[in-house]
This record gives sequence, structure tokens and C-alpha cells, in this order.
Amino acid sequence: MKIARRIADIPMSGIRKMFDLAGADSVNLGLGEPDLDPPKEAIEGMAAAAAAGKNKYGPTAGISELRDAVADYFSKYGPITGSNVMITPSGSTGLLEVTQSMVDPGDEVLVPSPGFVIYGPQAELAGGKSVEYRLTDDGLFQPDIDDIQSKITPRTSMIVVNTPSNPTGGVLTEESKRALCDIARDRDITILSDEVYCEFIYEGRHVSFLDSLDCAVVANGFSKMMAVTGWRMGFLCAEPELMDTLIKMQYHVCANPATPSMYGILAAFPNIGPYLDNAREVYRRRRDLITRRINEIPGMSLTPPKGAFYAFPSYDADISSADLAMELAREGLICTPGSAFGSYGEGHLRFSYAADESKIESGMDILAKVMAGRR
Repeated sequence: MKIARRIADIPMSGIRKMFDLAGADSVNLGLGEPDLDPPKEAIEGMAAAAAAGKNKYGPTAGISELRDAVADYFSKYGPITGSNVMITPSGSTGLLEVTQSMVDPGDEVLVPSPGFVIYGPQAELAGGKSVEYRLTDDGLFQPDIDDIQSKITPRTSMIVVNTPSNPTGGVLTEESKRALCDIARDRDITILSDEVYCEFIYEGRHVSFLDSLDCAVVANGFSKMMAVTGWRMGFLCAEPELMDTLIKMQYHVCANPATPSMYGILAAFPNIGPYLDNAREVYRRRRDLITRRINEIPGMSLTPPKGAFYAFPSYDADISSADLAMELAREGLICTPGSAFGSYGEGHLRFSYAADESKIESGMDILAKVMAGRR
């Protein structure tokens, strides 16, 4: 059967490739999936909604109660209301709906490198061309504004930003945000800001584009925030005029997000503060542990990541990150090569610390052994 070129030419995710290598006894630090339990209110709320018969089609943009709850909670980052919010079947789907709604064939989309693996392919699935821009390689991983400026052409229609970043754990500064907004407004370019890890910041604060919806669309989600990755629940924030277009796109993608899951998320919001405080403390301890262990290994270096739950250390061994990740996999440690996140990710590995301390210790023991064998 004929396969459409739009998908045939897109490579499989390097994260998924490494995940598929994991054996039963492997230490898997390759997948960014929280090992924490979801809020009990979320599970109980979803079950209660399903038992009460709330299993039918819902509004395309999501139930109004959840849209309002999202706006109320996230208005700490910018003045939004429920009319600015659309609930989506995962943050990834939300990102896809934005590119499908806003990128025309031939448009160029600037994507961060190192950056999450779906940004470029989603631009290309919309008929656009993805162009990598560099993040600074100083441990802070800020957008290189000069590099961005040099890569803007008359075809540039969008700049993708991710803060906190997957894979680097970098957190956008206010200075970087102002520079990006200046570019967007001066050149009539849309910023697509993926802020799905915004509740997991360990130093500083979250710098959001929610106060800049005149030039930005913000994607976010509940999968990481509430440890419900399997529920596939996210949301988009945009100006109401653009939201009408995004809702139309969502109808043609999925009709509406899952109804019982929306009620589960809604039930968790009133008591989400203590849940997130605990999650941040858990991840902070793990961040500190993996940072210490990595920096004890000769030839490896890691600036403590300020957000998300990923460590993206550099190494000085004369081997590609893909080959090093395969060598580690053969020894029982699953991680992701930096090259999976773009050309500027080479020379790095990504480890997720959304795993308990015993797995982190075991994984770092394997890493230390393998790296020592290369000295």
C-alpha cells in the first residue's frame, strides 16, 4: 500500500528507539514519565464522572468548568480567562493543532536545538520547513538570539520555544523572553511556547508567554503536572480570535477531548498546590543526586538543571552520543543520545530523573563504569 511521503520521510523518535531497547532488567532513565501517583482526587473524579454517565461527546474546546479552572490557576502567569483556553487530547496534540492551523506549505519554523523531538516533524507534517536554532552551550541553554536573527527569512512564520526545556532542563530568562517577543512583534512571527513543565522549577521562576498572547500561543498540559501521562490531557492558550480557528482544527482532529478525564483533572485542581509542592521537592532531591553523581565522573559535566526533570550532561569521550547511548544500553542503562534532540545536542546524553533514587544510583554506577573504561 502507498505511504504518504509526509510521514514516510519523518524519522522515528530517538527517545522511542531507546525505550524499545529496554530489557526487563535495564535501568530506564530514558523516558520522561513521572513515577509519582496522580492526585487521588483526579482518579476519584474521573471514576465518579464515568460512573455518573459522563461518557458522551463533550464540547470541542473542553468543558467550560475546566477551561475556567485552568484560566484561574494559570492566570498567575498572565491575564487569561476561559475564552483563552482550549482543552486538548495531550500537549503533543495541541502543538500539532497549532502548526496545522498556522503553518502553510513552504513556511519556515525555527525550532530549538537541542529541543524536543516533535517540533521539527510537526512543522514538516504541516508542509513547512524546520530550521534549527542554537541554544547556548553554557549550562543555561538560552535561545541564542543572534543565531535566531541570522536564520530568519521572509518565509519564517513561527519560532518554537520550550521552557523549562526538554531535554536540557533550561529555564527561559526574562531577558531572553523580551528579545523573542521583540523579534516576533517586529517581524510578524508567531511564538509557539511549550510550557508543559512550568510547575517544576527549582531555581528562579517560570517566565511565561501567557502575558504576551498578542504574539504567542502557549501549549501546556496535565500529563506531567499531575502524573497522568496515559490520560493524554493538555491545553492551549491563545487570543479568542485565534482560538476559534484552533477549535475548528480540533474538531477535525478528535471532535473533543475525553470527557471523564476532564472531570478528573477538574476535581484535582482545588488541592493541587500541596501535591505540586511535594512533587517539586521529590524531583529537586533527585536533581541534586544525579547532578552530584554525574559531576563525580571524570570527563562528564552537568550544570544543575533549573527545571523539568532531565539532566543533559556533556562528555569529552571521542564517541558519538548515539554510539555511547547504545554502549550504555548494552550494559543495562537506557538513556537518550543528545543527537536525538538536534544537531546541537551532540556531545550530550539525556537522563530523566523522574525515577526513584535507587534507579538513579544504579544507573549512575553503570555510567561511571562505562566512562571509566573509555579513559
